[in-house]
Parts: sequence; C-alpha cells; structure tokens
Amino acid sequence: MPNRKIRDIIAGRPAVTTAQETSVRAACKLMADKRIGALLVVENGTIAGIFTERDALNKVLAGNLDPDTTPLSQVMVRNPQTIGPDKPLGYALQFMVDGGFRHVPVVDDRGAPLGMVSARDALGQDMVQLEQNQRFREHLEENIA
Repeated sequence: MPNRKIRDIIAGRPAVTTAQETSVRAACKLMADKRIGALLVVENGTIAGIFTERDALNKVLAGNLDPDTTPLSQVMVRNPQTIGPDKPLGYALQFMVDGGFRHVPVVDDRGAPLGMVSARDALGQDMVQLEQNQRFREHLEENIA
C-alpha cells in the first residue's frame, strides 16, 4: 500500500470550508476558484458535511433545484466518514474504494477539519501500487473461493 502519510499530502493545502447556509452556486464558484472537487461544510468548528461535484450534478442539476436558492444543508452528504492525518494514503484510498466515494475529510482528534484527500492524490506510483494490491486481493479471493 502507498505509505505516504496523509499529513504529508495535505501539508501546505489549507482546508477549504464553508457554512451550511452557503448557496450551491456560491459553493460551486468557490470550488471552481480553488480548483477543488469538494468542500468541507463546517458547523461549530467540526465537519457537518461534505459537498462534492457529484452532489452538484446529481442532486442539484439533475434534481432541477435552483443553485441560487438551494443551501448546501439540503444537498450535502451529512456526517461523512473521516480519517486522521497519521494514516497512510493507501488506507485512505482503500477507504474510498470500499465506501464508493472520491474525497475523504481529514480531521484532528477533536473532529476539526485539517484538509481533504482525494483519489487524485494517488496519481503516479501510489496508484500503480494500489492497482497491484487490488489485483493481488482479487487473485487471493478467486483462489480461496
């Protein structure tokens, strides 16, 4: 598994956060300006939800909702699964594969947001290693069954 620590991956990348009351359009504008695919929605210093490109497409556009009047609280994923900064990237990637999502909020021991890791962080050697590990797991499962 890729062994780089999440802490090292998010170093120098500030957590991009917003409030639940933020409109979808404002959130999408922020994501476009920051060139990111997801926002952390924060309430009282902890993560209340996550809003992603998929949410914008599947819940707002396909759902025929008005992005100017729809607050994130209506379309965000509430209480997303999170990960600590000392886990290896490989753990986060497997977490994403198992959960069917592409972004994982990184939090400290109090639940405060530190940043976000995404599947994009695995490009390069980490992705090659993850694919090799996945093939090995599939091989084991086929031979055990």
